[in-house]
Amino acid sequence: NVYAMLAEAIGLPATQRLVDELGGTTWPVAKGVRRTSSRIGARMEPFMLADVQLYEGRNLDIVSQVETKEPYARRICEDYGLFTAATAMVETVDALVDHEKEPARDHFNLLHGGLGALSRREHDAGLVLDAFLLRSLALAGYEPSFNECATCGAPGPHRAFAVAGGGATCESCRQPGSAAPAQEVFSLLSALLAGRWDDADRSDPRHRRDAAGLVAAYAQFHMERRMRSLSLVDRTG
Repeated sequence: NVYAMLAEAIGLPATQRLVDELGGTTWPVAKGVRRTSSRIGARMEPFMLADVQLYEGRNLDIVSQVETKEPYARRICEDYGLFTAATAMVETVDALVDHEKEPARDHFNLLHGGLGALSRREHDAGLVLDAFLLRSLALAGYEPSFNECATCGAPGPHRAFAVAGGGATCESCRQPGSAAPAQEVFSLLSALLAGRWDDADRSDPRHRRDAAGLVAAYAQFHMERRMRSLSLVDRTG
């Protein structure tokens, strides 16, 4: 048995993508899941935390039993902002944990916490997503710097942010085309990465928008892919 976050149905009608605490991203088959009489169909919805029993098939693992632990989908799917943020989280994990059955406990725990925070509406959905993206990138070895210069280590605060350069940069290391966000944006990004939610929750909406743009650009550059779900995220809340 493994604890797994159910990501989505893909390809074959009965194939489900799971993010589990031991084996990373897997694609098992849940036979008969589309039948109205299926005992596990309702438990195989996206964004559910479940205890899943698998047995190894010739080509794909087979789902034999599912027990719902946290029905996050019921609360997330009724709100467009929560749904789009959750979808972006799942796409992020899929991009960063791209090897089947590769251990990914830290990413699993982060996804579990992020979906839980969304479903409980603990903070603005956009802030939760941006914090998740920053922490996921940090786990993958791409942690950005928001105070010291990412190139030479000179103490900040600094005025430039270089997506390709790893974050904040001093004037000597500043790269052409670097962004020049307000210091409040740097402070918000630092708070999101560190989990200082009191500071993040007090942030101004315009600083949140600027921070979200930098996070999206940074994430897509270092993951080397365009994240389709980010363009759908509702930032009006």
